[in-house]
Amino acid sequence: MSAFLWVVFNHHSRGSARLSRESTGLCMQRIEPAFRESLIDYLRKNHPDICRHWFDDIEPSEIRDGVLRLVVREPVQLRYLQRSCATHFTEAAQGVTGRLLVVRFVSPDDDAKFDVRAQQVAGVADDATERPAWLDEQMLLSPDYTFASFVVGPGNRLAHAAAQAVAAQPGRAYNPYFIHGGVGLGKTHLLHAVCQALLQAQPSLRLCYISCNAFMDLFHEAVRVGRMNDFRNRFRTADVLVIDDIHFLSKRDQTQEEFFHTFNALYQLGKQIILSSDAAPTEIPDLEERLTSRFAAGLVARIERPCFETRVSIIKAKALLHGIALPEDVPSYIAAKVDTNIRELEGALTRVRGVAMASGVPITLELAKQALDGEASSRSGNAPSLQSIIDSVTRFYDVKLTDLLSKRRNKSIAMPRQVCMFLARKHTRFSLEEIGGYFGGRDHTTVMHAVRTIEEKAGADGKLQAEVDRIEQDLLQRAER
Repeated sequence: MSAFLWVVFNHHSRGSARLSRESTGLCMQRIEPAFRESLIDYLRKNHPDICRHWFDDIEPSEIRDGVLRLVVREPVQLRYLQRSCATHFTEAAQGVTGRLLVVRFVSPDDDAKFDVRAQQVAGVADDATERPAWLDEQMLLSPDYTFASFVVGPGNRLAHAAAQAVAAQPGRAYNPYFIHGGVGLGKTHLLHAVCQALLQAQPSLRLCYISCNAFMDLFHEAVRVGRMNDFRNRFRTADVLVIDDIHFLSKRDQTQEEFFHTFNALYQLGKQIILSSDAAPTEIPDLEERLTSRFAAGLVARIERPCFETRVSIIKAKALLHGIALPEDVPSYIAAKVDTNIRELEGALTRVRGVAMASGVPITLELAKQALDGEASSRSGNAPSLQSIIDSVTRFYDVKLTDLLSKRRNKSIAMPRQVCMFLARKHTRFSLEEIGGYFGGRDHTTVMHAVRTIEEKAGADGKLQAEVDRIEQDLLQRAER
């Protein structure tokens, strides 16, 4: 850069900032440090949910032709911001400056290579970044999910240690590495953490991270258009294959066949395979025995629900990530109130923060009680979790969880399974697809049928209605404890 574009702040009485510029021949710049602070402050006030503590590492570069370039050094953070936050940052830049600007996130190399004359001749957008070879359009890693931010407790210690070993020695430590556990317990967090650690150590690594549903959709599309060679090349040339929610392979015979060959091809080459599931390999219904045996041949690690101390630590970590100031007694209160999973803990924290922001007061223990009690009352009592529903139903009907997830259709299993689905739909915020996925990879139409069946039968059968009522009473009593 041979000259500077000066960015000077003139503060209005409302505390906002206005930009003015004095340009020389080549229109270069300097941006005052206060600009970034104003930008982040706007986001914290207007879009607190997207704010992260690492936003402070973003470096404004320059404004040219109505485009504000923001430099991001970490590749995963850069990709995340480009895909998820551009609209919010553009709004913030316009709000802070009072000018019609567009935000572009760029890497330091792209920013340094920026050539004014070449761009004017070629008409190339200033964020035309060549995508790294390891990035797949199906994959968006979250910078929030790293080993540093993962809270280790008794229920996840083995899974965490194994994940670190895999990241340190891919293909040699544990292969395949299979994580399983209930909804919202941190499986996806560990997958992201392994991916990011691998990419930091080997930036050119060919890593494919994809959900099982996306894998199946791509397979069916490849079959439909006759592009199976492209599909196989995409997955069988990976150095590391990571698939989330592999239990959705249940009852998908053709996809299981294709995945079996993909698994074998990678395994024989010593490539790392990482899988997550809601159930252990032997408990996934309608999964071919040859796949079950291969999944179980590596390390199978279960993640349990977090204990009280772990939940307190998780809430503190989430508060730090989002820049939320919490008194010491608030994390303990939330942890005692919510004992299900990490997603519900984070939801409770978000609720507390939202009430505090709406009221314009700092978070206190009294405010937390008001926020969570208010949420409970607005949902007609304390809402039971999906796991607590399953526990109550299996206990009442004396059936096993593995039976509920299986393909067995005899009445002694089918009826409790339908009651579970009915209560999950009534008392939780999970979608039909999520509920079906939890019960052995069933689709949303199965859940709809179960809900209608219980509604109709309970209306005509007093005995069944009494059973459902007793289970609901048990759920609400346990939720109030």
